Amino acid sequence: MTKYTVHYFNVKGRGEIVRLILVAAGVDFEDNRVEREDWPKLKPTMPAGQMPVLEVDGKKYCQSIAIARYLAREFGLGGSTNVEQLQVDQVVDTISDFLTEMYKPVFEQDATRKAEMNKKLNEETIPRVLGILQNFLEGNGGDYFVGSKTSLADIYFMDVVSRLVEKDEKVLEKFPKLAANLQKTQALPKIEAYLAKRPKTEL
Repeated sequence: MTKYTVHYFNVKGRGEIVRLILVAAGVDFEDNRVEREDWPKLKPTMPAGQMPVLEVDGKKYCQSIAIARYLAREFGLGGSTNVEQLQVDQVVDTISDFLTEMYKPVFEQDATRKAEMNKKLNEETIPRVLGILQNFLEGNGGDYFVGSKTSLADIYFMDVVSRLVEKDEKVLEKFPKLAANLQKTQALPKIEAYLAKRPKTEL
């Protein structure tokens, strides 16, 4: 049996999608949540000196989205045709870019600049990206982003947008199909069980 280990900090960050794909696939894995003080010692052992890293039978691989796509293909969550894979990728890349924008204010030190960045994020970026994602969803009938079952696209959407909902429960008020998709993914038995027990973290 293949042995999987996810190496990442004790946050959701960019590593949570790797955990979630394995959870959704029903695959056992070691969740190595690295403490900040242990990272300097561990860093030289990682392929690019960064995490998340997926270790497969002792071999380590980096880049969260590359890992997520690999696992999605392995476990039937990546689209069943080349066109479906393209559709999954357009959703995933849109959300990945969005996550980058979400994190910019978090790491901004200047208070004035941080306030400006948060204002732009909340008033411009979030509504624009949610509109794009709802168009993708509606283009596929409104239930799933791709095909007729849960894919990496739905899981990554849930991973990132649920963080917005935690801070503002009304954020999807104008996007009912997105809200329904989010709830559907969160209610999948394996994911629901994982979400109930995972550590509560800020990021």
